[in-house]
Amino acid sequence: MGAAALLPAAAPLAACGGDGDGANSGESTLTFVYYGDAQLQKSYTTLFKQFSDENPHIKLRAQGIPGDSWAGFANAVATRIAGGQPLDVVQIATEGQRIFASKGLLEPLDPYVKKDQAAVDDYFKDVPEALKKWTDHYAASDGKTYYIPGSYNTVAMHVNTDLFTKAGLEIPTDEWSWDDLRSAAEVIKKKTGAYIMPAGNSYFAEVMPWLLTNGASPIDADWKTATFDAPAAIEAAEFVRSLVVDGLAPKPGGTFDAATLMRQGKLACMAGGRWLANGLRTVKFVDPVTLVRFPQKTQTGTPLGWDAWPILKQSKNKDAAWTLIKFFMSKKFGDALVQNGTAAVPARASVATSAAFLEDAPKNTELLSSILDESTPIPGPDRGAETQAAIEEAWLAAVSGTKAPATALGEANAKLEQLL
Repeated sequence: MGAAALLPAAAPLAACGGDGDGANSGESTLTFVYYGDAQLQKSYTTLFKQFSDENPHIKLRAQGIPGDSWAGFANAVATRIAGGQPLDVVQIATEGQRIFASKGLLEPLDPYVKKDQAAVDDYFKDVPEALKKWTDHYAASDGKTYYIPGSYNTVAMHVNTDLFTKAGLEIPTDEWSWDDLRSAAEVIKKKTGAYIMPAGNSYFAEVMPWLLTNGASPIDADWKTATFDAPAAIEAAEFVRSLVVDGLAPKPGGTFDAATLMRQGKLACMAGGRWLANGLRTVKFVDPVTLVRFPQKTQTGTPLGWDAWPILKQSKNKDAAWTLIKFFMSKKFGDALVQNGTAAVPARASVATSAAFLEDAPKNTELLSSILDESTPIPGPDRGAETQAAIEEAWLAAVSGTKAPATALGEANAKLEQLL
């Protein structure tokens, strides 16, 4: 769970093949790298069929790289580039965008944007303004355009309405608080024996929402200063720890199939984004689930993560690479994502609010896009993989009781300062 689920489904073209660059035949061989494993590749082999049909002169090699996090994926791609592997287009999420731009690995897209201004304008007319603003702000500091933003994820609370009804409780509203959640947890535990929600340590879905709804963050808005030891952050960790101590949330660690536990009536809530819909479909428990905002202490809040597409500076097929990115911007690509069970919210608002996207999904799924304006980009500084590891390890120590929350977050804050 977490930022890894931003992945818009991607896979190799059925028409891929050939080792050369096609210089003598008028063909180009294009390598696109994305975050995913062999199973995902197999599942979405038809996603790019229309691109293949429309661009038979481009032989696209789409390669999935598995990993534990987006930051780890970014490191793996950087290693491939350093090793001389030719790459043209890479799918990069928030956690890796800045480091690629800062290391001079990307080709500025401004000339391509200018050349196809009408197509780009059509795309951004249908994309939340915040996505472009945040991409420009966080991904580069020299005023140039290196990325076209794509799908995104926010975090909402997924509520098991059957369990709340069984416990004699009203379904939570968007205005519910931490105290409301604890009160509901106590009633649900007493009347049904179920847990209120997991107490995990996923940076995106299980750490950031608690921090943001108490006005905290592990790193400041400029991604320059560690703030993980702030009183509000410690208070958030202490609150989650109290849920575990009082038996209202399961002890963290081990495997935890939240969707299955929901269906079994053992779990009342789980936090996450669009990716949770796929798990609920698998266990056939979509209809009893509704989305509400994450409960708040001092303010509403959700983390935001999004993927984006750059052209690598080393690419020998930059025009073909831009053709692929234009395809990614098209509505037909967004529609294809939905048809193939995307685990993220498509960038185009017309697709994200379409009947196809909202059907066979939890009630109020439109909340995932409507809360975009109150979201905070998940911090992704240059050494993103190491910062994420430090944050998750400290949170796990705090909520599991291995260390006092103040100690765990204080020690992690010192690590973050060094990494930053």
